[in-house]
Amino acid sequence: MEERLKAFLAANEREPWTPGGRVDCCLALAEWAIWLGYPDPAAHLRGAYQPGQGQIDILAESGGAIMLVKSCTESLGLSGTDTPQLGDIGVVGSTHNITRQFGVIHDGAGWLTRTPRGFARVAAKTLAAWRL
Repeated sequence: MEERLKAFLAANEREPWTPGGRVDCCLALAEWAIWLGYPDPAAHLRGAYQPGQGQIDILAESGGAIMLVKSCTESLGLSGTDTPQLGDIGVVGSTHNITRQFGVIHDGAGWLTRTPRGFARVAAKTLAAWRL
């Protein structure tokens, strides 16, 4: 799993930042699932929002990143976990501020989130996690 994740991270970082298209902090989780052979859990989100206010609007309509990601994980039949490990996905950040919630992938040492500059380590409260 470690080598697969490293290969995915490197490949995804070569993709341009395209919120609502293919690459943002939540769509990166869907891309990781696709990389592992799952069907696209976020197909309904692609093209549904634009960067900036569009991202905020889709988060608000969904009830925040937790609910947005949860809807995608449910379509794959993923189970929640309280002990995230290498390859798992989740949401970290603020329980009250949806603009401070981030989709993340666990690399075995902690959480990584996709930013416009690539993946970055985040030390934030885990709000939800799913075994992938």
